[in-house]
Amino acid sequence: MTASSTRCSRNSPADAVSRAAEVLWRRSALWGLRWVLFALLALCGQAQAANPAAIPDMRLEQTDEGLFLTAVLEFELPTLAEDALRKGIPMYFVSEAELTRRRWYWYDQHIATEVRYLRLSYQPLTRRWRLNVSSAPFDSSGLGVALGQNFDDLADVRAAMQRIVRWKIAPAAAIDPQEQYQVQLRFRLDLSQLPRPLQIGALGRSGWNLSLARSLRWSPEPTQ
Repeated sequence: MTASSTRCSRNSPADAVSRAAEVLWRRSALWGLRWVLFALLALCGQAQAANPAAIPDMRLEQTDEGLFLTAVLEFELPTLAEDALRKGIPMYFVSEAELTRRRWYWYDQHIATEVRYLRLSYQPLTRRWRLNVSSAPFDSSGLGVALGQNFDDLADVRAAMQRIVRWKIAPAAAIDPQEQYQVQLRFRLDLSQLPRPLQIGALGRSGWNLSLARSLRWSPEPTQ
């Protein structure tokens, strides 16, 4: 009698099923991760659409008196900031324009910096808004030398804050017609001016975030 034997297959049906299950699990996990990423991107897009903040228009004008900046800002007041305003807590904002001379061989050279400080307040009894604008920081001693305007509606006072008209940011003597320059405009809600409890609560909370910035390259007009 002749004995015969059959070699066992290395790829048994159980191994094939296991590999197929592993492949399906990996594909499912990959698709799940993609959907999570899509959802996060959609949420970010909705948040940006709900709170637009930009500087769509920014222009420079050179005269014998100096360099003047005109700009339009687009923003909504942060939700928590508006709530605090309606409870009688003033909010402070800072506009900053910086002029630098471009240098290809080194860091850009600082030429001038101008800052404007804004104080927005609301009187619950009269239901009126007041905007104060100053070239110096506001302190506890008072408003100092500041331009003040009253408004009946929040939309009107926000529109006034969003317009910068012929703001002198550098004297004529600081401009060299042979050089190239860059102007950076920044606007932000100054959280350091909030009452201490609000400062602590505002850290890391998107309901307080408000910050805009834009840069513009500029070449002086040739002198006659």
